[in-house]
Amino acid sequence: YPSGNLAVLVLREAQQLMCIVREDKRSSAALQAVFKSDGRSTCYYPDGAVWINMTIWGGQYLDQAGSRVRRWTWANSITSPGPRVPLSPIFISLNRHVGVRILGQDKITVSFLAMGRQAKFNVGTRAEVRDMGRLPPPAPLGEDELLPLALRVRVLQLLDRLRACLSFPSSERRDKVKAPAFLTTQALKILRLCAAADASEELRGAVGAIVNA
Repeated sequence: YPSGNLAVLVLREAQQLMCIVREDKRSSAALQAVFKSDGRSTCYYPDGAVWINMTIWGGQYLDQAGSRVRRWTWANSITSPGPRVPLSPIFISLNRHVGVRILGQDKITVSFLAMGRQAKFNVGTRAEVRDMGRLPPPAPLGEDELLPLALRVRVLQLLDRLRACLSFPSSERRDKVKAPAFLTTQALKILRLCAAADASEELRGAVGAIVNA
């Protein structure tokens, strides 16, 4: 920092690299972010509350009260058992000099800007899965996420139906066209996720009605 205090530290711990962002204090400086090459990373609010938490599965963005604002799964996460929740680009400022940009699992950048000079650190990674049994289990989806996922599948179903209508004007031929296998798979996954999340009976009924309409 312009004050002379250490801002960003990159070090090796065992078999992995770690990038640490510290607050602008000479002593007892708190951690503002930790990025590990195994895919686990956390950013903190100035008061120490978790802001962003990322794992090999994906990540989640929290407000200062601890409530989840959004979550996502990585586009290349073939290990995730549920439907993929796409990532919207994230830009946050840890303090007046350090910012974080998240565009993908391997496209995470820490930017340091002070006194007209800038340094960038690529802290993204494409973690390789060698032992599925040692992976941390993915966090269960919340009720506020299941309904949007079901609506997304329903929209895809309707678009597929529209394509069938345009391709086969004859209703006799159109009725013989089966829905793509991936849509059926996604619908089944969402129904299983409802059970895993211990969703309310009302929500399970709503999700079932949407994906099976």
